[in-house]
Amino acid sequence: MDKKVTVIGAGNVGATAAQRLAEKELCDVVLIDIVEGVPQGKALDLAEAAPIEKHDAHLTGSNGYEASAGSDIVIITAGIPRKPGMSRDDLIGVNAGIVKNVSKEVAKYSPNAIIIIVSNPLDAMCHVAYEASGFPKNRVIGMAGVLDSARFRAFISMELNVSVENTHAFVLGGHGDTMVPLPRYSTVAGIPITELMSKERIDALVKRTATGGAEIVSLLKTGSAYYAPASAAVEMAESILKDKKKILPCAVLLQGEYGFNDLFIGVPVKLGAKGVEEIIEIKLLDDEKAALQKSAAAVEELKGVLKKLG
Repeated sequence: MDKKVTVIGAGNVGATAAQRLAEKELCDVVLIDIVEGVPQGKALDLAEAAPIEKHDAHLTGSNGYEASAGSDIVIITAGIPRKPGMSRDDLIGVNAGIVKNVSKEVAKYSPNAIIIIVSNPLDAMCHVAYEASGFPKNRVIGMAGVLDSARFRAFISMELNVSVENTHAFVLGGHGDTMVPLPRYSTVAGIPITELMSKERIDALVKRTATGGAEIVSLLKTGSAYYAPASAAVEMAESILKDKKKILPCAVLLQGEYGFNDLFIGVPVKLGAKGVEEIIEIKLLDDEKAALQKSAAAVEELKGVLKKLG
C-alpha cells in the first residue's frame, strides 16, 4: 500500500489500532514495542487473519525504529496503563520519559510524519511530544475528544434507544475529569438533546462521560479501555490518510484561540492530509467558558509538573 502507519506500543490499544488500520485497508502497519517477540507475534497473528478478513495490508513487528522509517502517521500508545485507584495524572512521570524518547526516534526516522498521541495523561504528553520531536504544531495531535465524544454519543444512544449513527456530540477541554461536554451542540438526527431529555438526565450522562475511562478501569480491574481509544485514533488517522477533512475534537496547541496560549486543549479541528488544517472556534456560553477555563487550568498544572521533572 502507498501509505504507512507506525503504532508504537503493542499493548491492547496499540494492537487493536493496528488491527483496525489493517482491516480498513488504510495502510501498511508497523507495530513497535520494547518487549522482544510481542510486536512480531501480534503482527504475524494479524497477518494470518488477513486471508479471512480479506485485506492486503502488510504488517510488520519490530523492537527497533528502523522499520518505521518513512511513516505517514505515527500513533503513540506507549506507556504504562492506569490501574484501579490511579488517575491519568499519576502516570505523568513514567510516561513523560517514554514519550520523550519515542518522539525523538519518530523525528529521526519519519521527519515528515504526523504524530497522534494516545498515551496518558494525554494533554501533557502532547506537550512532551511537541517539544521532543520539534515538529510544527499542525503535526502533533492528541486523541481525546474523539473518544470522549464517542462515549457521550454511546450514552445518548442508550438513554434514548436510538441508533448511534443518529447521534452527534462534542466534548472540549482536557482529557480527564475536567472535560467539557457540550449538550447544546449534541444532537440526535439534528435535534438537540436538550429537546429530548431532561436536564437531570443530561447532567447524569455528562458526568458518566467525564468518568467514562475510570468506569472501565474499575470494571476491568487489571487494565484500562482499549477498543474505543483505538477506534478513536484510527478515525483521526483515516481522516488524515484520505484527506477527508473531518471536523473532529482533538487536543491541539492553541496560540490565541479560545483565549489560551501555548496549551494543548481539546477543540474542534479540521483534520486533513497536512494534519490540523484549521482550528474551529465556536461561541461558548459563560458557563461553558468557565468549564473550559477550569479544564485548561488542570492542563497548565500538568505542564508545571513536567517542568519540575525536567
